[in-house]
Amino acid sequence: MDRSQELYADGDQNLEANLIDATEPSSSVPQTKNYKRWIRLSIYVFFVLFFQPLATILGRLYYENGGESTYVVTLLPLIGFPVLILFNFFSQLRQQPKSTDTNVNQSPSFTTLLLVYMCTGLILSAYAYLYAIGLLYLPVSTFSLILASQLAFTAFFSYFLNSQKFTPFIVNSLFLLTVSSALLVVDTESQDTTNVSRLQYVIGFICTIGASAGIGLLLSLIQLLFRKVFKEHTSSVVMDLTIYQSLVASCVVLIGLFVSGEWRTLPSEMRNYKLGQVSYVVTLVSAAISWQVYTVGLVGLIFESSSVFSNSITAVGLPIVPVIAVIVFHDKMEASKIFSIVLAIWGFLSFVYQHYLDEKKLKTCNTDPVEDDGAQTW
Repeated sequence: MDRSQELYADGDQNLEANLIDATEPSSSVPQTKNYKRWIRLSIYVFFVLFFQPLATILGRLYYENGGESTYVVTLLPLIGFPVLILFNFFSQLRQQPKSTDTNVNQSPSFTTLLLVYMCTGLILSAYAYLYAIGLLYLPVSTFSLILASQLAFTAFFSYFLNSQKFTPFIVNSLFLLTVSSALLVVDTESQDTTNVSRLQYVIGFICTIGASAGIGLLLSLIQLLFRKVFKEHTSSVVMDLTIYQSLVASCVVLIGLFVSGEWRTLPSEMRNYKLGQVSYVVTLVSAAISWQVYTVGLVGLIFESSSVFSNSITAVGLPIVPVIAVIVFHDKMEASKIFSIVLAIWGFLSFVYQHYLDEKKLKTCNTDPVEDDGAQTW
């Protein structure tokens, strides 16, 4: 993912972070508080920049050394959600004195929450499955660049679900990300596809585009949910949504694993793994933990700074996976792929800059604390 991994939200999250900060007494050692906040920001930035590429590379390493189960790779971004439970527990301990919200009646009903978790969990499981097929058939560098188009899909779905305006910067981002992905499917002859057929390459490309569309739809839908369903915009609500949708998605994928019969091949797959049985377990466990640590970093950046900043850090991490793939898996780095990287980064920066302008405008319009009416995501 990068489950996780590339998210989209309005500037309400930044307002929330500012309001949380405003509730603390500014006169008592503000420098110490600011120093601790920057330490936390640095840690979260490291989580995002390091663990997202690591999780993707480990998933590909599983395939390269004899792993064949797409359901196993589908589970990797999902099954590690207990890590988020621990993160949520310690976050609530740290923020408990600040939360004096008495508006408990405005919480959605159990039935509403169940429907929300089921719907988002099903979309998340579909995204993870398409992600796993794309990673199986495409070179990692190509795969990561195509997956960058998720921001374009996020803007597209937000146009219909959240009345997202198509400004020149958003249109520019959509165009650049579309061209960036199109370059990779047009120039298939120069891609390193010796282990897959042309049909498998096309299937991998379509599935990766589908994964990008799925995560774009999910993020736009969650943005809508935070405007229409969830009345409390707190870290606890966001973490609960992330945890329960991961739980639902994990259950769906596990059902698919057992119904398909792939679980029967896992013992022999582990025995025949090229790097050994211990490495097989270590690879999968490390990938699952890496995805969740990445998610913790992403959520942490939102609540310590803003969604715009988290998008910016994600954009900075874009070229890391293709570069690592060239070193580890000896992927070819042709001129078309380099040009695609440049276009994708340009599209990311254009997208992020538009949100910077939106957030700046929102700050000027809300000089005094008012009720959030926008949206956010995890």
